[in-house]
Order: sequence, then C-alpha cells, then structure tokens
Amino acid sequence: MVKSEHMPAIQEPRSDHAPPMPVMKVTSYDRVSSFMMAIVGALIISVLAVVSVWYVRRPPPPSELVPLELLEVSGGFEDGNPNDTWDLQSPEPEDPNATIEEETEEVSMEEVLENVVDLSEQATEQLEQVVAESAANAGKVGSATGTGGRPLGSGPGAGGVSREQRWFIRFGNDASIDEYAQQLDFFGIELGVLQPDGELIYVSGLSGSPKKRVVNSGKGENRLYMTWQSGERRAADEQLLKRAGVPTTRQSVIFHFYPQKTEQQLATLEYNYKKRAAQEIRRTYFVAQKQGSGYIFNVTRQTYLR
Repeated sequence: MVKSEHMPAIQEPRSDHAPPMPVMKVTSYDRVSSFMMAIVGALIISVLAVVSVWYVRRPPPPSELVPLELLEVSGGFEDGNPNDTWDLQSPEPEDPNATIEEETEEVSMEEVLENVVDLSEQATEQLEQVVAESAANAGKVGSATGTGGRPLGSGPGAGGVSREQRWFIRFGNDASIDEYAQQLDFFGIELGVLQPDGELIYVSGLSGSPKKRVVNSGKGENRLYMTWQSGERRAADEQLLKRAGVPTTRQSVIFHFYPQKTEQQLATLEYNYKKRAAQEIRRTYFVAQKQGSGYIFNVTRQTYLR
C-alpha cells in the first residue's frame, strides 16, 4: 500500500522592499478644492439670479424725445393734393390783408341819360345797376404763399388731420376700476363732465381723494381733450365720477383732458413709429400698458392719407 504524502507548498521568498498597495481615500486638498468649487458655483448662480431679477424689474428706458413743434395741421379734402394749400402764390410782396382785384365795368353817365330818355320806365333800375357795377374795389393788392389747390386732409386749414381726430387711445378692459384710475392719474389725465346748464366740472386725483372744480365756460382751455367713441371704459368713468360726487347720465359728455407733457409723449411715439410726418397720418392707435411700477403708451398701428 502506497502512502500519499502532502507536499509542502512552495512559497516565494518575501522581499522586505516591496511597494505598498495603493489606497483610495479623500485628502484634505480634495475637500478644500471641492468646497471652493461649490462656493464659486453658488456665487455664479446668485449673480445670474440677481441679474435676472434686475432685468425683469428694471425701470423703463427714457423715451427718445424728438423735438416736435405743436402746430395745427387740420384741413383739406380726402381727394386733395398733398402738395397744395389754400394760399396762393404771387410775385407781389406778401400782404396778410390782400384781396383779389376784380375788373369793373365802367359805364358813362351820358349813356345812362340817353337810356333814361329812351326808356324812362327802366331808368331807375338801370341807374341802380350802373352804381352797383361802378363800385371801386377797396381791397389791397398783395399776395400770399401757397399753391391755391385743394390740400389733402379733412376740415379747414393747411392740410392733414388734427390730433384729436387722428389719435385713438385705448385703455385695457381687463384692468380693475382702481388700476384704471391709477392709469389716469399717472398720465395726468383730468376728467371733465359737461352739465346741461353749461357748467363744466373737472375731476382729478381719481385714485386717491378726488378734487373737483367748476367753470362756467371753456375759455382759456387749450389742452388736448378726448371723448369716448367706443369701448367699455365710459362706464368706468361714470363710476369714478360717481365716487367724486358728480352726477352723470347717458347723455352726459365726458372729456379726457391731456396735459402738455403727455401730449408731447404721444406725438413722439407717433413720429417714432414709422418716421412719418403728421400731415401724412390718418389714424394713430395707442394702447396704455403697465411697465414696472408705472404705465406707458404704445402705438399699435397707423393708417395714412397717402
């Protein structure tokens, strides 16, 4: 019987200078660098958030004011020539009191006497006719500037459409009564109501404590004013006037009086929309919109005479 023997395992000789096994662990450097990267990332996110909030709530940029001179340009005909005016051009020196010189028919008194003898029954009538035809022209000879043609536009004047006829301003129907009152006060618009007895009642400060004043005539009132043509905001005006203690009826005429500053802003917006002269514009449509803590007017569209 053969006996098996277990052979001892052959072991490699161990070396005392073998390199240590690598160990994965987080060092202090890694902790500090990751902490700094987290701080930098948080700062970047904070700056972006601050810039976004500022961009959304930034104040509106100042309007680009175009120097405009307030001139009355109403007058003309729908089929008129845009290059014509009612005034006439003449080589004579300009005279504001100029009149047209008319030729008159001169009749001698001898002919009149002969007619009286021949036609005694018609003598009196003929004499009156002669005196009428012999009247001298007492006007001054002169001239005025212009072409004398039919200008383009509507109404009397040099041509074009006046601001109160070509401007259409809309206030949003979705705004509450209180916000609508704030819009009117922000733009400095004063309400006016014409009473049956001829009195005109002004109301301002509609979003706070309304202030009233009464005048007996419109003498001295040169502000731009608007009246309602359509829309639902007339009922809002009636409620605001009722708050101020001013009675109104469906037949009451309600005015919006615009200050000079707001009128200038509207004129600037109208010109900057398409850079068209006022004499060429038939209609300009504005809408009041909220911007930041205030309100602005924007032009939505325009129509033109030519």
